[in-house]
Amino acid sequence: MGSIIKQLAVLGSTGSIGQQTLEVVRAFPHRFRIIGLAASKNLDLLAKQVNEFKPRFVYSQDREALSHLNIECDFLPLEEMASYPQVDTVVIAVSGRSGLLPTVAAVKAGKNVALANKESLVMAGEIIINEAKLNKAQILPVDSEHSAIWQCLKGENQKAAQLILTASGGPFRHFSPAQLSEVTVEQALEHPSWQMGRKVTIDSATLMNKGLEVIEAHWLFDMPSDNIRVLIHAQSIIHSLVEFIDGSVKAQLSYPDMRLPIQYALSYPERLPNPELPRLNWDSLSRLTFEQPDFSRFPCLNLAIEAGRKGGTYPAVLCAADEVAVELFLSQRIKFTDIAYLVKQTLEQHQPVAHPTLEEILAADAWAREKVTQLTTEGNPC
Repeated sequence: MGSIIKQLAVLGSTGSIGQQTLEVVRAFPHRFRIIGLAASKNLDLLAKQVNEFKPRFVYSQDREALSHLNIECDFLPLEEMASYPQVDTVVIAVSGRSGLLPTVAAVKAGKNVALANKESLVMAGEIIINEAKLNKAQILPVDSEHSAIWQCLKGENQKAAQLILTASGGPFRHFSPAQLSEVTVEQALEHPSWQMGRKVTIDSATLMNKGLEVIEAHWLFDMPSDNIRVLIHAQSIIHSLVEFIDGSVKAQLSYPDMRLPIQYALSYPERLPNPELPRLNWDSLSRLTFEQPDFSRFPCLNLAIEAGRKGGTYPAVLCAADEVAVELFLSQRIKFTDIAYLVKQTLEQHQPVAHPTLEEILAADAWAREKVTQLTTEGNPC
């Protein structure tokens, strides 16, 4: 008897995670079939993907431009694609706020959700986890750190005592404050270990990414924030660790390649042999190092952890403020160190709502975006 073919919708197919997802699908044509592809504006690449994978549905932000391309499949909005009856697994690979509503739609429809979008759980973790439980949806983490924890927890009947998220530390972990204030966009986009999209790469350089992952881990694994640690591990070989009540620690190791956690999320509960994925070379692996994160050098990490502890609408404001600030930095309108300043100012001026509805989360998001813009137009943040 042959294996069941899983029907996939890939939201964010032209981004870094989306393209690597399609590489995995390409390696296993008899295991996965693409039902829907969604992208923002990279229509040339989207057209090539549609031509290769022949989905039933397609989506782009620019529907008019899409209509001029020779694409023979139906247009379907993101939320409808995420909840389409024939789709088994939805890959949420879009970045930022745009992943929130499709994620909610997917869990409400009881789908398997391969989640690469941090902001969804950070902004609305309580809502998404409750809907997933109610509708028997399964959230399959794609981030390498959360995939590592997920794998380490398999087979364990008792709750973990502590989760330890590793971070490469980014390219600036030994920079002085003066050096950090002079960081260029080009420098910040040169990540030492991973190939990622522009937003995630900048978040990795500020360590905001790791702070968002702490909040995400809290929701994914029902773990109090105080029991989640961050550890700098420059080699990016150990992707996370789990400590149990007896002091035993389990870790997941692999070469830093996002296709591995993507493939595990898609193939779960199976593991598939993929010769395209690199193997660790133990002969050349001379040492693994660890150090504590420097919160004074990277204030974004602490801002994120504190926003997660406070809960309510604070995490939504954190995400929105960071998204706008990162875009301002990428367009060279602010300095690298201004990102943390703008996020901090916005969080301090926020009037929070505890246990917010989706509407209140989106309202907080809109307020934060406007506040960052206002702070920037008032003058140079620093």
